[in-house]
Amino acid sequence: MTNDDVLNLIFKVSNEIKFEVNENQIVTVLEKQDHFIQRFFRKLKFKIPMYKRTELDKYGSFVFLQIDGEKTVEEIGSKLELKYGEESHPLYERLLLFLNHIEINCNYIDRIN
Repeated sequence: MTNDDVLNLIFKVSNEIKFEVNENQIVTVLEKQDHFIQRFFRKLKFKIPMYKRTELDKYGSFVFLQIDGEKTVEEIGSKLELKYGEESHPLYERLLLFLNHIEINCNYIDRIN
């Protein structure tokens, strides 16, 4: 993929993911823990939470909330730079690494194009 192709990627939040946003605009992703082993141990009265909670930092939360199925990576990067300025640099290297991680490793987002 060329740089232009990467900047024109569009993502949407996966339908399988539930998340909460607190008053400080920090996102907490809730991943259901519903494996048969977990259900078995719950029946034995082990305290295994139904959801694993993953709290994103302020940058990750901002980016996650921008992912709407319409904005490109370039648009999200521009908004991130407007909000955080120099703190967000190197901008696209970090942004693409984060998006790749939450798409491939975490399955929080899906690529549309």
